[in-house]
Amino acid sequence: MGGCVGRYWERWDDTQSRGSSRNGGRGARNEPLKKDRPKWKSDYPMTEGQLRSKRDEFWDTAPAFDGRKEIWDALKAAAVALECNDHELAQAIVDGASITLPHGTLTECYDELGNRYQLPVYCLAPPVNLISERSDDDHSDSPQLSVAPKKEFQLKVRLSTGKDLRLSASMTDTIGQLKKQLHAQEDIEAAHQRWFFSGKLLTDKTRLQDTKIQKDFVIQVIVNPQAQPKMSPTTPTPTPTPTPTAAATSSSSPESE
Repeated sequence: MGGCVGRYWERWDDTQSRGSSRNGGRGARNEPLKKDRPKWKSDYPMTEGQLRSKRDEFWDTAPAFDGRKEIWDALKAAAVALECNDHELAQAIVDGASITLPHGTLTECYDELGNRYQLPVYCLAPPVNLISERSDDDHSDSPQLSVAPKKEFQLKVRLSTGKDLRLSASMTDTIGQLKKQLHAQEDIEAAHQRWFFSGKLLTDKTRLQDTKIQKDFVIQVIVNPQAQPKMSPTTPTPTPTPTPTAAATSSSSPESE
């Protein structure tokens, strides 16, 4: 997340010129921002995308809470800086906005007018049971995820050429993977295959489990004929006229007696 707080810091570097007030104008105890991030566990395993959505929802609605929008913006910038492991930047943002931290954390803080601000823990650190999101092409085993063994079955495929065959497949396989298997088995290029089920064209990223296919169902595969190389017109070669064979016409001269 390098450089992820630049846009927030620029705002505070330009607009927050009131200086640092370590007691926030309230006379209350003000602790330096702690480097340790809170540890917490979500009620359910949360993906990185779900965590981002949850944070975005909070920051989008935070200005509607009690307090001032510019303070909420400063708190967001400080939280992002902490997640980038830039503690000094986070502390500078807090000081520049004259935010008081009675406990040295952003979970409870005050502005110089005495308004109270509270940040949920999920905005300050990811949960310990965060699930890493993996792409379709990443099949490496992860210690965080237990991958169940694939249950394979024989998928019946009917080609437009009239030929029926069976492929070894699992419900987690994609159509793109099955196209490669068909290519290896029947020497039909994947680009020349169009897979249909229930009248619907199946894309390469579609998984069998998404098609609701059941045992003994048939998938139709339209095979586009490969472009045949065009024969270039050739000038007919004239048939050579056979040369008449010279007959041995030597006449026998009468023997002279």
